[in-house]
Amino acid sequence: MATAKKAAAKKSTRSRATPASKTGTPDAIKLLTADHREVKALFQQYQEMVDHEAEDQEKQEIAEQICLMLTVHAQIEEELFYPAAKEAIKEPDLVNEANVEHASAKDLIAQIQESDPSDEMYDAKVKVLGEYIDHHVKEEESELFPQARKAKVDLAGLGEQLNERKQALMAEMGLGMEEEEEAAAE
Repeated sequence: MATAKKAAAKKSTRSRATPASKTGTPDAIKLLTADHREVKALFQQYQEMVDHEAEDQEKQEIAEQICLMLTVHAQIEEELFYPAAKEAIKEPDLVNEANVEHASAKDLIAQIQESDPSDEMYDAKVKVLGEYIDHHVKEEESELFPQARKAKVDLAGLGEQLNERKQALMAEMGLGMEEEEEAAAE
């Protein structure tokens, strides 16, 4: 059963391919928003597992996937998107707030990765991380992203950079390769 759920999670990851502009270059905001949707679906999947008292191993696989995806996402935002946005938008404090939120999320991610699903606080930590990420996403999508779009940040060029860095980080972590192999086999 764990394999089936893991395969379903990977399929959901693959089905949400990075959106691209008419020239084939990914738009930074669309790429980041697609990541947001993907991780939200994983949090929902995790909660369903908790509600149905799934095995610890199954929950841990989803929690690990969530943590790795968030780690990659935060890194590409911090390295590429945030500096470009901070330079261009009218309220650069939004980027400072986003960085502080990332630091708090990284702390929770580390706690989850260092613990075990049998810990009584494990599910609570994953749930709180989900709520925290949901809040962060709402702020990015309602405040930061619109300002970046309005400031005429080169979203196509930035999207290409984000996508390349994301793929490199995922490869370093051993993510994404299995999905590509599955897609090639289909």
